[in-house]
Amino acid sequence: MDVRAAVAVQAGKPLEVTTGQLEGPRAGEVLVEATGAAATYRVDLRSLDELPARELYDLLKMRVDVFVVEQNCPYPELDGKDIDALHLRLLEGAELLGAARILKPNEPQDPSKIGRVVVSPDHRGKRLGDVLMSEATAACERLYPESPIALSAQAHLRRFYQSFGFIAVSQEYLEDGIPHIDMVRQQATQPA
Repeated sequence: MDVRAAVAVQAGKPLEVTTGQLEGPRAGEVLVEATGAAATYRVDLRSLDELPARELYDLLKMRVDVFVVEQNCPYPELDGKDIDALHLRLLEGAELLGAARILKPNEPQDPSKIGRVVVSPDHRGKRLGDVLMSEATAACERLYPESPIALSAQAHLRRFYQSFGFIAVSQEYLEDGIPHIDMVRQQATQPA
């Protein structure tokens, strides 16, 4: 599903979608806007060093609020991987609606990884997870076209990730007390 379909499902109305690379002080930022009766969403992809302090705070607060507090799962959310990651954010104006983290492959044959996929509790039920995953997989395909894409999914979300072409490659296991399963999606340029 591409971002147009995902946002169209969310808004339930016709949309005008624009995409492109920004120039000037925001060079390198990926912009996807989908405008309809409901809202305009912007997709922003940046490294940790490119995030202003307040925006980084909002991102990390959302992740801690959902993954640690809401899920009652005390674990080290700040795991050292954010430093080398790309952070994909879904924004409405300045408001953070959701985010995902992309890790580059360690070696050319290794997978890129999508993780920390989160939607703000205030914006659930709008299919924004679909938008995040569509954009995260598209970013991995664009940036690392020769690498498969991997993720560690909470087991109850297995079908959600399967809808984006991911297949289970492990048995269910506990991570921080929550059932997870490893999943991989092959790139179109790779044999299945």
